[in-house]
Amino acid sequence: MARTGRNYTPQEMMVVCAAREIRDGEVVFVGMRLPLLAFALAKRTHAPTAVGLFENGLVRDQPADALLYTMGDSPNILGAEWANRTSALMGLLAQGHAHLGFVGGAEVDRFGNLNTSYIGPRDHPKVKLPGSGGGADIASLARRLAIIMAHERHRFPERVSYITSPGYGDGGDWRARVGLPRGGPAAVITTLAVLGFDPDTHEMLLRSWHPGGDAATVRANTGWDLRLTPDATATPVPSAAELRIIRECDPEGFWTHHA
Repeated sequence: MARTGRNYTPQEMMVVCAAREIRDGEVVFVGMRLPLLAFALAKRTHAPTAVGLFENGLVRDQPADALLYTMGDSPNILGAEWANRTSALMGLLAQGHAHLGFVGGAEVDRFGNLNTSYIGPRDHPKVKLPGSGGGADIASLARRLAIIMAHERHRFPERVSYITSPGYGDGGDWRARVGLPRGGPAAVITTLAVLGFDPDTHEMLLRSWHPGGDAATVRANTGWDLRLTPDATATPVPSAAELRIIRECDPEGFWTHHA
């Protein structure tokens, strides 16, 4: 098990950090893997009136009663408030109804642009990746974006090989200049840290490093000269109640790798 010498795993730390990004009353485009647990955790703690949107056409007021391996699993359909087509969910997204969207990526750069297409030159890529799915839509149309991914230097280049899902482009007012009506990345949640963005330049900044680490470790695993927010500090540890809920939702540690 990938523990850090503490009573929680890096994945559990990421779930807690992701849940903390969800505000009560918000409509959340949930996404796969750890965000499934983050939505459930937020609903059972500080955001009981949040509503979950799922890319396959589902809207849920309450998380599914069973662990989800995919968002199309039967427990996610049973008891859904609304079961429709993916196009209908994307319509809600386009209208600005999603306050927060979760996505992942293979690479993220200094201005929050995500790559899930390929690594290397376009004509002869070294690695071919799955592509966008709904990632570009969520990154373009949600009011805020939260990115979840492993924190390794090669995943954090100064500029991604290809922009699959837009962040802030080359910084500043780029989103407004290219016609994106709202949103942009608000948080990047990784195995090492939580990062945010400068409100003016939209450059990624270090908000907090997870317990057991430090700012130097995060910076060493980032491909540019990562700056810190003025109030950067250690990430608050998961509470016993948060860990209990996560393990009730993922009892065998399928997503979070707990014992």
